[in-house]
Amino acid sequence: CFEKHPDTSVMVNFASFRSVLPSVMETLQYPNITTIAIIAEGVPESQTRAILKAADDKAVGIIGPATVGGIKPGCFRIGNTGGMLDNIVSSKLYRPGSVAYVSKSGGMSNELNNIICQNSDGVYEGVAIGGDRYPGSRFIDHLLRYNDNPKVHILVLLGEVGGIDEYEICDALASGRITKPVVAWCIGT
Repeated sequence: CFEKHPDTSVMVNFASFRSVLPSVMETLQYPNITTIAIIAEGVPESQTRAILKAADDKAVGIIGPATVGGIKPGCFRIGNTGGMLDNIVSSKLYRPGSVAYVSKSGGMSNELNNIICQNSDGVYEGVAIGGDRYPGSRFIDHLLRYNDNPKVHILVLLGEVGGIDEYEICDALASGRITKPVVAWCIGT
């Protein structure tokens, strides 16, 4: 498939948790792939760590596992982020705004799209990194990228109770590495 489409750089993997490992490892053999989004939930932690190591060795970014994907309004969407067409339209995800978010929760990402749309000029980009123990990317990865983008004016983080990655954001704010306004909250029971 990738031989027929040599310009392909992103793969969205909808394989079940049972076949994620072999399908990702096969995909990593293609040098044009720079990002893989893994939608499956329940990927065994040992397999996730093997995927992350292999991807890191090849400088391939991983979104997920257990993600609904990401969205850059007016450009593309990876996975199911944004929901159905009626939600995309009501959240104005057909054109970019200036607020960028990162979330652990896929379902709450859709709610973030709605909240951001109702209270600002809209979403510039949003990523659900997945709620598994070993995510392919972390809050800090995306928030630093957003902070360095002049088209992004506000950063939003949606964490979950019990996480520790949020402390890295606090350190980045305290050190001045993140300079843009951040709205962050953690949810859960």
